[in-house]
Amino acid sequence: MALNSGAKVGSEEIRPTFAHRISTVLYSKPKLRLRLLLSAPVIWLGLVYIAALLALLITAFYTVDSFTGNLQPGFALTNFISLFTDSLYSAVTLRTIGIAVGVTIIDVLLALPIAFFMAKIASPKLRGVLVISILMPLWASYLVKAYAWRSVLSNVGIFAWLLRPIGLDTPGYSLSGAGITLGYLWLPYVILPIYSSLEKVPNNLLEASSDLGSKTWGTIRRIVFPLILPGIVAGSIFSFSLTLGDYITINIVGGANQMLGNLVYTNVGVANNLPMAAAIALVPVIIMFGYLTAVRKTGALDNL
Repeated sequence: MALNSGAKVGSEEIRPTFAHRISTVLYSKPKLRLRLLLSAPVIWLGLVYIAALLALLITAFYTVDSFTGNLQPGFALTNFISLFTDSLYSAVTLRTIGIAVGVTIIDVLLALPIAFFMAKIASPKLRGVLVISILMPLWASYLVKAYAWRSVLSNVGIFAWLLRPIGLDTPGYSLSGAGITLGYLWLPYVILPIYSSLEKVPNNLLEASSDLGSKTWGTIRRIVFPLILPGIVAGSIFSFSLTLGDYITINIVGGANQMLGNLVYTNVGVANNLPMAAAIALVPVIIMFGYLTAVRKTGALDNL
């Protein structure tokens, strides 16, 4: 019964309420309903994230008064000139990118066989146990896990105990130790997207490929890999971006080495140079934007 023109029940006429009219309009216009549904999170994202990035960009052009330490608004390129000409910033940027790429590659290589076993080989009961086992480290505090690896990597830790009898030694507090720790921290974020992608690969495709004479590596290269590429990309985005912005782990297990996050922290908390910190903080943002643009051009993000 339409409520737009009113209806009679007995001797009384029922008038449609404002809520009824709104619901009728929204029901007949699904695109408008979707826009209204997404408007709140989009506005929040714009205010909190995009506005914060714009404020960061504006602050990067400020300077600091050398006498009073106060910020001086303006449009100076001093911070960017230092960023691109000082060898310290160049070395730390290359080091940060190298660690991020290395951690991402290692995590993907470790995640692929684990995710494949979970999705295609393990029984449903074992699969549930493995999923819980992968999620359990996420329940622990980030700092607890980082300091646990500090203990493992020490000269009297379990690595030293295992490796010294065969003539090797622990990586210690170094870039290698930081890479191992970061790889452990982000591995669950890489396994789960790949596992989700592998779960969607139909088993009959693998069986058909085998029946047609394709060998294991041929099936993986021609069938499995293209189907799970979006999951690999999603996992790599997590690992790469989280490593790129990390500064706590490198402080705990990285020895005297620094990453871009450490330079931002030093300029904010020690040198009281917020404009320089803002300029440095833009570097990971630009790198990540370039990475996402390159990945988008490959079409790997279309099926995410």
